Amino acid sequence: MMNRRRFLSASLLAAGSLLATHRFAWASPGTGWRMPDESEPHIRTWMAFGASEGIWGEKLLPEVRRNLASIATTIAHYEPVSMLVREEEYDIAAKLLGHSAVKLIVASLDDLWMRDTSAVFVTNAEGEKAAVNFNFNGWGEKQDFDQDAEVVTLVAEVANVPLLETDLVLEGGGIEVDGQGTAIITESCVLNDNRNPGVSKAACEAELKRLLGLEKIIWLPGIKGKDITDGHTDFYARFARPGVVVAGFDPDPQSFDHAVTKRHLEILKTATDAQGRKLEVAVMTAPSKVREKYASDDFAAGYINFYVCNGAVIAPEFGDAKADKAAHDTLQSLFPARDIVQIGIDGVAAGGGGIHCTTQQEPR
Repeated sequence: MMNRRRFLSASLLAAGSLLATHRFAWASPGTGWRMPDESEPHIRTWMAFGASEGIWGEKLLPEVRRNLASIATTIAHYEPVSMLVREEEYDIAAKLLGHSAVKLIVASLDDLWMRDTSAVFVTNAEGEKAAVNFNFNGWGEKQDFDQDAEVVTLVAEVANVPLLETDLVLEGGGIEVDGQGTAIITESCVLNDNRNPGVSKAACEAELKRLLGLEKIIWLPGIKGKDITDGHTDFYARFARPGVVVAGFDPDPQSFDHAVTKRHLEILKTATDAQGRKLEVAVMTAPSKVREKYASDDFAAGYINFYVCNGAVIAPEFGDAKADKAAHDTLQSLFPARDIVQIGIDGVAAGGGGIHCTTQQEPR
C-alpha cells in the first residue's frame, strides 16, 4: 500500500499538449558545487500553503491545509520555516499556524509540492550557495504548472543566491544524495521522454555530476504512469547517512509497487557507493491499514517519505499501531541523535504525497 498521487483530473492539461523539445546544453565543468545530504545543517525549510479546491476538492482541502500547518509548526520547533502562500489565503494560513515561528511569504502557486517546485540547493568549498533550476514542467505536463515553474526563481531571490541553469527537466523528489558523491535516482522519472526526450543516461549522468557534485549514480527502475511523478526516488529509497540506505517495501502482491520495491531492494543490497562501500540497507514495510476516513486507492501509505531537519526526523503515522511503531523504531535506530516525531498527514497522503514531498531544505 504505497500508492502515490495520480493524475488529478481537475487540473490536467489538454491531452494533445505537445512537450517542449529540449536542447541539451553543456555548461562549463569544474564549478565545485555539491548537493548536501538532507541530514546536514539547514538554515531553514521551505514549504507552500498551496492546496486549492480545484485540485484537491472541497472535502479534502480543509484537512490538507491542517496537515500543512501541522508539518510546518512541527518543523518550526527545530528550525525556521518559510512558507509560500497566495495573498487571498494569507489569513487562513496565519490562523492555522497560530503563533508559530513560520514565516509567510506571498506568492502565486499552483500546488503545494515544494520538494519538486522549489530550488535544489548546492554549496561549494568556498562557502558559496546556489540554487539549481531543474525546469519544473508539471511532472511531464500532467498538471498546470505555470505559476509553480516560477517558484524556484522566487526562492532563489529570497535566499539571495544565484540560479544555476540547466536544460535537464526533473524534480527534487527524484533525487536522493548522501552528500559524499553518491545519488539514487529512478529511471522512470528522470529518463522519461515527458521530461528529457532524447537525453541519454550518460549525458544525464554527466550533467547531474556537474550540478550536484556526484561521482556515482545508483539507478533504480521505478515505474512510469502509475502516479503523477512517474515514481520519485523519495518514495522508494533514502540515505540515512553515507553508506546506509532505508528502502521501502510494499508487501501487498496486488499493488503495482510490490514487484518494483522488491527489485529495488535487490539492486540496493548489491550496490556500492562512490567510496566503494557496500550499502547497508534497512527496510521499512508499508502499513497494512490506514484510518478509514481518508482511505482511497491513491492514499500514499509509506513511511519512506520522512523529512530530516535540524535535530529531528518528521515522519508520518497512519493508525496502524504495529507498523507505526516499527517505523518509529527503525528511524530511531538510523538517526539515534535525533528526535523521531510522527504526525498524522491523512489529507496530504490521500492526495498521494507525504511530508518529504511538501518540504525542501536550504542548507547552511
